[in-house]
Amino acid sequence: MKASQKKRRTTTILIDDQFCKGCNLCLQVCPQKLFSNGEKRSRGGYRMPEISNTGKCSGCLLCEMTCPDLALTVVISKL
Repeated sequence: MKASQKKRRTTTILIDDQFCKGCNLCLQVCPQKLFSNGEKRSRGGYRMPEISNTGKCSGCLLCEMTCPDLALTVVISKL
């Protein structure tokens, strides 16, 4: 019998600079505290959040569901 390998997954968080208005709600709802205030500006001139270590992301999708402008997308891929 083969030993089952634990499936690994990678998480990528995408922030669309066309729609982000810098509300920083993602900073408040992320249980892993992956977001911080960033220096990069969106197309509208708002300061966008910065993402630290996405390897710690639990894939809860709270940031994506909370974003009022649909600027966040969480992509979870299993390896």
